[in-house]
Amino acid sequence: MDIDDGDPTTRSVKTDVDESRREYDPTADHAFPDGRVNEVLETVESDPEIGAYLEAQNVNAVTRKGYNDHGTKHIEIVRDRALRLYDLLKRAGVEFNGASEQGLEESDEPVVIALAATLHDIGHVVHRDDHSYYSIPLAADLLDRFLPEWYDTATAVRVKAEVLHAILCHHTEETPLTREAGVIRIADGLDMERGRSRIPYEKGGRGINTISSRAIERVRLTTGDEEPVEVEITMNSAAGVYQVDSLLKEKLRGSMLEDLVRIVAINTKSDDGDRLVERIEL
Repeated sequence: MDIDDGDPTTRSVKTDVDESRREYDPTADHAFPDGRVNEVLETVESDPEIGAYLEAQNVNAVTRKGYNDHGTKHIEIVRDRALRLYDLLKRAGVEFNGASEQGLEESDEPVVIALAATLHDIGHVVHRDDHSYYSIPLAADLLDRFLPEWYDTATAVRVKAEVLHAILCHHTEETPLTREAGVIRIADGLDMERGRSRIPYEKGGRGINTISSRAIERVRLTTGDEEPVEVEITMNSAAGVYQVDSLLKEKLRGSMLEDLVRIVAINTKSDDGDRLVERIEL
């Protein structure tokens, strides 16, 4: 899986030894049982139908509406950061309730997160507006096709239920009832670096989403000093405040993870008098 390098002209692969930005590595040591999710990811990433959806969902979002990237690269980054966020929380001993309340195993928690992250935006192929609701029937069809590869019928239904719940709640119209869903909600907001706004910006888009996204240089997820997770956001302009205070703050609110994630945004630009905002903490 690729990850954004923050370059305004590309969203391509860049090797980064920094643990806080590394893409999900199935061979690494994780704080959760990863055998099943690694099998699922191998299947999902090579599935031609899913790949077609991830490309097609950018047409309404970017080509027709002029929004930031919601296609393949966005999905890869959200999935990587969701699994990274989940791993950090598990390392801190945080308990998740979605899979367990369905009578599922701990190894199903990352499966729910990985699948929800992959399919959360496919409703864009219908329309950008209310896309989270359109994602539900489309994702359900895909889940019905490949979940039986790993689960019996009853278990597949329960996994499907948790994935669909997390998909529905990635936008702020619905309130997450599980921490797995909260991870998806937050991870969706963490793809905010300036590379995400490249296409609409090059086409002349100058809306607040595009301008504020271009102000975000880097997003890092690390172990916090007090909270289990610290998200450090580096900005080169005060315009990035919109991404942090208006968008990510809304994602964090009601996520069931508010007290477990600390967000710090730092404006690093020191010339031209653009130090209107030097530091924000959520």
